[in-house]
Amino acid sequence: MVRTLTSAKAASARWDRFFRILLQGAGYFMLAVAIALIISLVLQSLPAFKQFGFFRFLGSAEWNPTAGSEQYGALTFIVGTVITSVLALIFCIPFSLPVALFTGEYYKGRRVARIVSSLTDLLAGIPSIVYGLWGFYTLRPIIDALDGPNHNGYGILTSSLILALMIIPYASSLSSEFIKLTPKGLKEAAYSLGCTRTEVIWRVMLPASRSGIAAAYILALGRALGETMAVTMLIGNTDQMPTSLLDTGQSMASLIANQFGEAQGLKLSSLMAIALSLFLITAIINAIAKLVLKERK
Repeated sequence: MVRTLTSAKAASARWDRFFRILLQGAGYFMLAVAIALIISLVLQSLPAFKQFGFFRFLGSAEWNPTAGSEQYGALTFIVGTVITSVLALIFCIPFSLPVALFTGEYYKGRRVARIVSSLTDLLAGIPSIVYGLWGFYTLRPIIDALDGPNHNGYGILTSSLILALMIIPYASSLSSEFIKLTPKGLKEAAYSLGCTRTEVIWRVMLPASRSGIAAAYILALGRALGETMAVTMLIGNTDQMPTSLLDTGQSMASLIANQFGEAQGLKLSSLMAIALSLFLITAIINAIAKLVLKERK
């Protein structure tokens, strides 16, 4: 009997050691992938940074691939990316927050909330090419009718609207989860003081979950920054600085998608530099979201 227990403990210890090694290997593998990605982007970006200078490259709006007089700068595409993403976030908030309150509080636990929540998760998982096609054949003609024949419906506004539709499910799903985490005691105390449901939401639930909701929208912004296919189909893909919402332009991701296949030499290095810049911007956005969540704790 004692021998059986000893052998069982030994087997359990071996399994525990194997499982620990497996988890460590997975963690170190992801760390190695991230480091390899950063090193690769940095090394391939160095020729562009050496040629134009780091800050000059980021601050220049010129993009001239003509052989013998090549000049590359990322400012136009950084501006296009930031404008479309921030506009998408602004359009997203008035729709996603009510959906989060609908599923997270008003109809929490009811069948209709479960249906809406499932549909929201489904929309969040739809490939971006589907949103792009819908925007191209449905949204773009509407913008074209309002704008006239200037840009055929392409532009910053069109891509921002389709981006907003893409991040609404993402933001509302995350916000709903944070709203559900509001301590039940806080809500019951507010109701016992005579507060209405609306007052409980505005005075108790939203203040209690504001950090989580803010983090959800920051993460949604990061999602919008890196979107490629839908934006490429609708932004117009012109290497010019947008001066109005109806102007065409180009984001960092759409530029890489459009020109990567034919790029070589200094142009390829410039595209890698833009990819590195996009990586850093997204990393900063995610870091801010983590800091906001940490503050909540």
